[in-house]
Amino acid sequence: MGERILAWPAAVLAAVGLAAPLVAQVDGATLESQIETESEAQPAMTYPETRTVDIADEKFGISVHDPYRWLENDVRVDAEVADWVKAQNAVTQDYMATLSATRDAYRESMTRLFAYDRLEVPVAAGDRLFYQRKSEGQNQAILYVRDAGGGERVLIDPALWSADGATALAEWSPSDDGKLLLYAIQDGGSDWRTLRVIDVKTGIVLPDKVEWAKFTDLQWMPRSKGFLYSRFPAPQEGAAFQSLNQNQAVYLHVMGKPQDKDILVHATPDRPELNHVAEATSDLQWVVITSSSGTDERYGLSVVKVDTPKLAVRPIVTDFAHDWRLIDGVGDTLYFVTNKDAPLGRVVKIDLSQENPEWQEVIAENGTPINDAVMVGDVLAVSYLESVQAKLSIYTLEGVNLGPVKLPGIGQIDDLKGSAKSGTGYLAFESYNRPRSIYTFGASSLLEAWASPKLPFDPETVSVTQTFYPSNDGTEIPMFLVRKKSLAEDTGHPTILYGYGGFNSAQLPTYKEQWMAWVQAGGILAVANLRGGSEYGKPWHDAGRLMNKQNVFDDFIAAGEFLKRKGIAAANGLAIEGRSNGGLLIGAAMNQRPDLFEAGHAAVGVMDMLRFDQFTAGRYWVDDYGYPDKEADFKNLLSYSPYHNIARDTEYPALIVSTADTDDRVVPGHSFKYIAALQAANTGPKPHLIRIETRAGHGSGKPTDKIIAEYSDIYAFLAQWTGLGVVE
Repeated sequence: MGERILAWPAAVLAAVGLAAPLVAQVDGATLESQIETESEAQPAMTYPETRTVDIADEKFGISVHDPYRWLENDVRVDAEVADWVKAQNAVTQDYMATLSATRDAYRESMTRLFAYDRLEVPVAAGDRLFYQRKSEGQNQAILYVRDAGGGERVLIDPALWSADGATALAEWSPSDDGKLLLYAIQDGGSDWRTLRVIDVKTGIVLPDKVEWAKFTDLQWMPRSKGFLYSRFPAPQEGAAFQSLNQNQAVYLHVMGKPQDKDILVHATPDRPELNHVAEATSDLQWVVITSSSGTDERYGLSVVKVDTPKLAVRPIVTDFAHDWRLIDGVGDTLYFVTNKDAPLGRVVKIDLSQENPEWQEVIAENGTPINDAVMVGDVLAVSYLESVQAKLSIYTLEGVNLGPVKLPGIGQIDDLKGSAKSGTGYLAFESYNRPRSIYTFGASSLLEAWASPKLPFDPETVSVTQTFYPSNDGTEIPMFLVRKKSLAEDTGHPTILYGYGGFNSAQLPTYKEQWMAWVQAGGILAVANLRGGSEYGKPWHDAGRLMNKQNVFDDFIAAGEFLKRKGIAAANGLAIEGRSNGGLLIGAAMNQRPDLFEAGHAAVGVMDMLRFDQFTAGRYWVDDYGYPDKEADFKNLLSYSPYHNIARDTEYPALIVSTADTDDRVVPGHSFKYIAALQAANTGPKPHLIRIETRAGHGSGKPTDKIIAEYSDIYAFLAQWTGLGVVE
């Protein structure tokens, strides 16, 4: 396939495990001849000129060139990067104008599909019920409150916060008596939060204000005297969106006092890499502080007896070797989900009234991974994943199984909620063809509908099925297929293959309006449950991380081969899509098998695997990726890093990369550098574009109109290169 873009010697490539490329075959002809024919009808793309710099890092005897490092600079601060962004967006929008009919059709379809009430699970506090709902035409969800015996009323409407709809209500938590509500403001998609408090009865926002909260729970203390939260030190001027996140600490904010009087509850200055998050049992007797150094589920636990002077912190788990998730507590007995001595998870309890308490098993590991668990009055509700499909069972607090809860079908349980104080639990259920509906349940094991949206389409016309396919090492990988029931099955159709494969995150049946627009247009959606997720517990995660990361790419490539071999995807109609870690997946798959795919969308991806740990939250990801400054990890990362493995003089599929200027999770420099390298590498006539959103971040908090505009562009692009055509 030609020389690597950064021109490493062949000996170096061999040393880091980069296999020699093979000549790709498509329908009996070489990929080169196929693209040569297509290129006759395609005008040559002209991209903005991107200057290069002579920078190389020497590591472990390998010289790694980084000619586009200047694109790592913050677009809000560096004028040259800002000009580059404008030029790239102009090229992309000029190209998208040539697809205006398809783009407009997708915009109309998505606008129609967003025309329903998107519901969130309610939270009970005192004699009030709090919940969010986003209705047709709204960019952000509104927070409503329902008083005892009364109707609902608006408590917080984020539409009043900004003209462009890009300021969102993020996390929120009512006080135990329901009189006050603590909430977080997210501006422009950033992970940073500003915390405020509103009087629920009057709607008056109180003077209390907390800045620089991030990756935090919001935990009220008894009698609404104050709340616990987690924050980082204020970053230096101009560095808020790029500097590393270190020295997180838990603070107590006392109501009515300024932030500089907040009380430090827990910090580890000797271990600045640790994060700390505080949550309390529903009876507010104990606070549990969960500490972690990265994204892997390896935690330390400390507890605080709420009524003790100075909130003394008591460690109970210090080895940082396993997953621990608080369920709830009854007095001094606390219940947790853990994978200690149980890779698929079990429920345990601990009696903190004892000086040296021991863990006791309540529910043993049972062959299927635990996804979540809550207490509902005096029972435990435990959700499992059985071949990536949600199951729910009810147990006594002693672990006696009271039976399963019948669920509506293939789908996922999302936002399972309950507490020891109430015999009513809540959950959301959704699938690829059904947005979330809200249900209540209790010890009786029966679901009762609480709220279901009226949909702008008939979900019964859309089929959701599950299949399995072999990866290259023989491992059976699950995959969901979503299509209109009326779609003919005797021939292939334009298909989007979506994947993630990392960070112990299971890809469960999820409704997305943009996916439904694709399906309504006659396309197929395929979602592969790659190794690296939690679909089959910790072993599945371990099989797709660190030195096993190549398994993820192999699983994804095998999914593409399966879709074409079985005639599900059209022979020349397979597009791939992924976000964040999934953006890395798309970049790596494009490099390793450019012959297999016709188009791709890499969203907010991690593209430079040698420098990901230098920015914001990137340092946490070493649990999945490894350490770039350790030789074995470095060579493994270098072997698949999308930025470093683009092949010169090789025909690539059409590709659109998307990112945002305020993404402080995966900084946009990853995508900037990758697309600059791809555009410079003589990778064929198909377009290789980047779409850079303004006042948006990694994804959360993005207003509806921006989502519709973004995916109208992206799916028109994918439709163009897979032959899907205009939406019906």
